[in-house]
Amino acid sequence: MWLIVGLGNPGREYAGTRHNVGFLVVDVLARRHGAGAFAAKFKADVAQAKVGGASALLLKPQTFMNLSGQAVQPAMAFYKVALEHVVVVHDDLDLELGQIKLKRGGSPAGHNGLKSIDSQIGQNYLRVRAGIGHPRSKAPEGAAPRSGGVVGHVLGGFKGKDAEEAAILVENCADAVEELIAGGLEKAQLRFHSLKPKGS
Repeated sequence: MWLIVGLGNPGREYAGTRHNVGFLVVDVLARRHGAGAFAAKFKADVAQAKVGGASALLLKPQTFMNLSGQAVQPAMAFYKVALEHVVVVHDDLDLELGQIKLKRGGSPAGHNGLKSIDSQIGQNYLRVRAGIGHPRSKAPEGAAPRSGGVVGHVLGGFKGKDAEEAAILVENCADAVEELIAGGLEKAQLRFHSLKPKGS
């Protein structure tokens, strides 16, 4: 059994925001693999499917981002999922929009959802980092970042060309999860780390 966790915040006001990329990826996987309707369990919305040829639990924590671990840990314990079979998909400010990186373990790098999961199950799970870009990358050269710029960025929606790039990102991240499960981390890294965002 695999546990595929997409991070995000519940509620209509957060739907489609950069911080909810993980939710969007899990929704794509559910649709691709005929998971059916999500049900409320473990402080999360959950569904089951076959992904990459393996049984998987698709999970979207409904605790709000900062408490994501409170949904991940009980689901992992109930289904006796090994730590090496936990995959967390999350937004990443340090990657360009459209860029994808995969890794096992490491620092949460300021991501509160990862911090919460780390505190509940440890760090040595698999991560699919979905690049959403950083607001400073769009600021004039030498300009100081605006107060609250990062928060406004991650809780904002994709617009225009960014929306087109984000749609591709979500599909590619779903592909990456499938490859990760079917072919392993190294194979998935070789395939997806070389992807270049359209604007690069």
